[in-house]
Amino acid sequence: MRRILFVCHGNICRSPMAEFILKALVKAYGLDGLYYIESAGVSDEEYGNPIYPPAKRCLNQHGVWFDPRKTAREVTRSDYQRFDRIIYMDHSNRRWLDRIFGGDPEGKIHSMMSYAGKSRDVADPWYTGDFESTFQDILEGCEAMLSGETVSQA
Repeated sequence: MRRILFVCHGNICRSPMAEFILKALVKAYGLDGLYYIESAGVSDEEYGNPIYPPAKRCLNQHGVWFDPRKTAREVTRSDYQRFDRIIYMDHSNRRWLDRIFGGDPEGKIHSMMSYAGKSRDVADPWYTGDFESTFQDILEGCEAMLSGETVSQA
């Protein structure tokens, strides 16, 4: 089983969107049971808060189910051992992860957009209000990640 942790700043927008988009794709591709997927934030400022309402609306508009009980949690040092892959949304998240984990000796930390062959960050809707662009970035990254894995499993 592949254990994946999505990470953004507060765990109320981008990373929970990624968590539930990937869960939906895994189910659609018939890969249930092959993945364990969570999300977390590098900051504790949103700890315990639910997914941000505009992010929920965007997921709903695309028919992506999300757990309404999902609340923000902070990345912990032990997450590095618990997960096979830790996927961040922007380069600021990467710097925080390096501080939390003390580096990435096993090469587990990856940029979401790197799966789509892009070096840019996932669009941050917190400042723009553009949750659709964020959704599309995450969908592109998740689809590319799964496509690469199903090819390597064949």
